[in-house]
Amino acid sequence: MPHEVNASALESTVDALMDDVCADLKRLAAIPSIAFPGFSPEPVLRARDVVVELLRAAGVHDIGELNLPATAPVVTATVPPPTPDAPTVLLYAHYDVQPPGDERPWESPPFEPTEIEGGLRARGVADCKANLMVHIGALRAYGGRPPVGIKVVFEGQEEYGSAFDAYPPTDPAAFACDAMIIADTGNIRPGTPTLTTALRGSVDVLVEVRTLDAGLHSGEYGGVAPDALLVLIKALATLHDVHGDVAVEGLRREPWGGPALTEDAFRDLVGVSRGMPLLGSGGLGERLWSGPALTVVGLDAPSVDHGAAAVVPHARAKLNLRVHPRQDPREAQDALVRHLRRLRPFGIPLTVTPGDTGPGYEAATDGPAYRAARSALHRAWGAEPVHAASGGSIPLVNGLAAAAPRAEVLLFGAEDNLCRLHGPNERVLYSELRGALLAEALFFAEYAAAHRRSGGAG
Repeated sequence: MPHEVNASALESTVDALMDDVCADLKRLAAIPSIAFPGFSPEPVLRARDVVVELLRAAGVHDIGELNLPATAPVVTATVPPPTPDAPTVLLYAHYDVQPPGDERPWESPPFEPTEIEGGLRARGVADCKANLMVHIGALRAYGGRPPVGIKVVFEGQEEYGSAFDAYPPTDPAAFACDAMIIADTGNIRPGTPTLTTALRGSVDVLVEVRTLDAGLHSGEYGGVAPDALLVLIKALATLHDVHGDVAVEGLRREPWGGPALTEDAFRDLVGVSRGMPLLGSGGLGERLWSGPALTVVGLDAPSVDHGAAAVVPHARAKLNLRVHPRQDPREAQDALVRHLRRLRPFGIPLTVTPGDTGPGYEAATDGPAYRAARSALHRAWGAEPVHAASGGSIPLVNGLAAAAPRAEVLLFGAEDNLCRLHGPNERVLYSELRGALLAEALFFAEYAAAHRRSGGAG
């Protein structure tokens, strides 16, 4: 195929590939590649092997592997630029998946890929195996020889986290590129081409209360003996104001000026009935993307079914804080820790332990790769692309950006905001898969042409 942009020819090529792309996606989605402690590593390695096989079949020959301590293999590959002045594009996705969780809400077994209307249901089918197939399909569209150089980085332990998050800056040559496509996102709604330009950072904090050596009879001692659970509940109640906004000083919050979901669309997305109030005040974009969110993600206390009539001696909670893309997560963590340590519920101090942090990211959007991507997305979807943010965090983005600080970072893919990633009945729509694949293939040609016109300067 000539390397000048021929959108109609490329569209025909992609359409001819789609049956095989979907079949390979089903094959990948059937593998329970969960890289979490307590799960067998064998399926993760099996998924790795399939990914390598698919890359090789797409015409990629220089395939390697990065192995770090306590980390699933990172599949790497290189396709040299067709000419010395052609740009290089790094392609990122991950082949591991979240655990399925409670399987009772699933309408079909999570690792038995099941056809649904317009798509496919399985754990990990959207996050992120469809995005793997976007990259592989775009390479197939050029017979493994696209008009740009390629560096492949397919991670095997993204969902749990690993030493790879901080690795790229230690070996910048391995990740050197002019642009990178981080395919771990998708459209703000099906059919609306979306470039994700900002990611919130993430912070974990553990708060713990121990008041007694053991539980005490609630009738004999309750009312005087200090109840650890009551202390913890009182502390947690200070984290939000009466509107549900985060009430911790020092956390950055700004209005969101870009497109965002409507309240009705959000309710449909997450299954909130019209009569149920939403938390917080201000616009949805501000609450979801450019302001903090603080969630109690775990609570250790007696269960209702097994709770005895006793004063609770020990309780603890795990907090997850999402922060503005440009706020230092350690600064935000310090603010939360400071807030909790100042509290003395009923005069009782809390034990507060900082946990992991992950930085957010905000992309520059005025470079040649973004111009090419906007054009490619428009051609692929037949609609003007929008910029959006994500409340989720992808810590590796910062590591890759630090390794290649002059590279433009593009986040788009085959997911969409209705795909139920990390939840039961995760699904991908074939229309989203096809659109993202075509957009990436078009981007290769658009970006290469723009690079030639500029004399290789970008």
